[in-house]
This record gives sequence, structure tokens and C-alpha cells, in this order.
Amino acid sequence: MDLEALLCDAAGMSSTHRPSCRVVTENIHSTVLIGNRFGDPTERQTPVILPPSYDQQPERRYPVIVVLAAFAGTGWQLLNRSPLAEAFDERLERIYAADPSLPEAIVVLPDCYTVLGGSQYVNSKGMGRYQDHIIDEVVPLIDRRYRTLAQPQHRAVVGRSSGGIGALWLAMNHPEVFQAVASHAGDGFFRATLLPELLKFCRRVRRYGGPEGVLTHWLGLGKAPRAGELFDVMTTLANAAAYSPDDSKLGFALPIDPETATLNEAVFARWLRFDPVEVCGEQPYLAALQKQRLIFLDAGTRDEYYLDLATRKLASRLRGLGVSVQHEEFDDGHMNTAYRFDRSLPLLMHAIAPA
Repeated sequence: MDLEALLCDAAGMSSTHRPSCRVVTENIHSTVLIGNRFGDPTERQTPVILPPSYDQQPERRYPVIVVLAAFAGTGWQLLNRSPLAEAFDERLERIYAADPSLPEAIVVLPDCYTVLGGSQYVNSKGMGRYQDHIIDEVVPLIDRRYRTLAQPQHRAVVGRSSGGIGALWLAMNHPEVFQAVASHAGDGFFRATLLPELLKFCRRVRRYGGPEGVLTHWLGLGKAPRAGELFDVMTTLANAAAYSPDDSKLGFALPIDPETATLNEAVFARWLRFDPVEVCGEQPYLAALQKQRLIFLDAGTRDEYYLDLATRKLASRLRGLGVSVQHEEFDDGHMNTAYRFDRSLPLLMHAIAPA
């Protein structure tokens, strides 16, 4: 790139015209989230990114990509403006400009945030019906309001980290909705990757007086700054609310005793039922995976949570089951990896484009 182009990009412009996307925000009034345990909002802001040709070609219909945010994030945050980072619509505009032949898609950014930091995109009496929110509310609304190709072969779901395992979970449970999926460093292979995190959890949670103490502390912070270690602690609590809800005061059971680091095998077995590595060979999950037009998996070779190993394990299992998978690795860790959407989005667009 020459100096003129660099100066244009630094000023927020381009030396060549970039096609513009249009962002519309839908306020979805959820009924499936009514009565959720933590009182999280039932009205959800859901941005929709319309592709450059949408307004110019009023007869054209488009495939749909649903993008799931990582833990402690939400869809509309992906549109945050920064002088040093791309918002999601800006990323799409650049991708479209780089390849004018790329099939366009409508991109949807759901809000499945909870006060615990995330929902894992599952249904849980300990947190709420976030899987149903996407399947029964978000997707049908998009099909009603916009010119979509409303068939599963024209829908994809993608996410990073918690959003990555969420994308796999939705694709494995709802092939009648999604038939292409990409997971960037998605959680998985719990038998290996979670044990180090659970040991860290035991040490850290004691500083706050145990699970109830750390939960009270987290909820009391509101929008105040949080210590970095709190996010890993809350990931464990959010996972417990998603995977092992119960009727206790906390509303969920933990897979480990914070005092003695003794694994609760019964609770951990409940968590394993949400692990793609564990269940991918079972029906109906295997049949759902076999229907996918694309399964894209990646991770960083230095992922701090060992999710490169989880991704390798899942890719190996899928191939052993005769399921086609595209698996790639990057020389980095778990954080600041949004650039990998440059790889997955074009692949998904091609996979779900009309013939």
C-alpha cells in the first residue's frame, strides 16, 4: 500500500470507494426470557447489518449470518467505533471491497448478555432460554422484516470463544435453522481444558469469601471497573448457571468444591453434555453436523485456555466420524483475535450463497 492510501485509511477514508453497509437496530421484545432468574432485560437490542446492495436491488433476497459475541460481550458492542479498531460493519465493508465477487449476506448481532457475563447460548432454568431466544425470536423476526433466503442452507452461525461453542451448540441442535457454522477458539474438550481453570477458580474465589461472595461482589460493581481475574471466575459461575442449574440459593451447582478442589463427578457429567467433543458422535448431533455445508474451526497455538487442543480434538473426532471440517491454527493466543473473521466470513458467505 502506498503512502497516499495509508494516509486515506488513517483518515477513515479509502483511496478506492468502499461499498457501504447499513445498520438497523431491532428492539426485540422477548417472551421466552420473561421470568429469567437474574432479572436480565427481556427487551434486546439486535443490530442488523444490511449489505451494500440491499437498498439498490429491492428484488434480491439474501442469506443470513448470525454472529455470537464472546463472554462479557454482546452484539451491539461489535459496532463500537474506535480510531484503532474496526467495527463489525466496517470490517464487512472492507471485506466486500477487497472481493467484489463475494456473495453478500445479512448479518445479525444478537444480544444474549446476562448479568453473569454470558449465557453460553443455551436454555437454562438457572439463567434463561437464550437458545430459544435466537431460534424462536431472532431468526423469525429477521425473516419477517428483511428480504432473506429463509431456508437453513442459507443461514450460518459464527462466534468467538463462548460464542464459538454457542455457534456449534446451535448448529448441532438446530440444523433446520443453521447449516453452516464457524467457531473461533470455541470452548470444548472439558475433560482437559477445564480442569486448570477450575483449580484457578478455587484459589481466586476464596479471596471473595466463596462463590456467593464473589457473585455479590460482581453484581454490586455495576459498570465500575473489574479486576481481570474476576472474568475467569465469573466464566465458571456463568457456565454453572448454564450447564448445571439447580434450586439452591446460588441457582446452580459447581463442578468443584472451592475449599478442597474436589471434583463433583455428577455435576461435571452434566457439563459434559454441552461439550461438542463429548457429544458430537451421538444422535441427533451427528446427523446435524453431517448436514452442515461448512464447519470451520480455528484457534491460536498459544491459546491461554488450551482451546487449540480442544479444537484439534474436535476436528479429529469429526473427521473420524466422517464429517467434513476445515481446521486452521494461528500463531497467537485467545485475546484480540477478531481479525480471524476475515477468514471465516467469506467462507460462510460462499457456503450459504444461492447456487
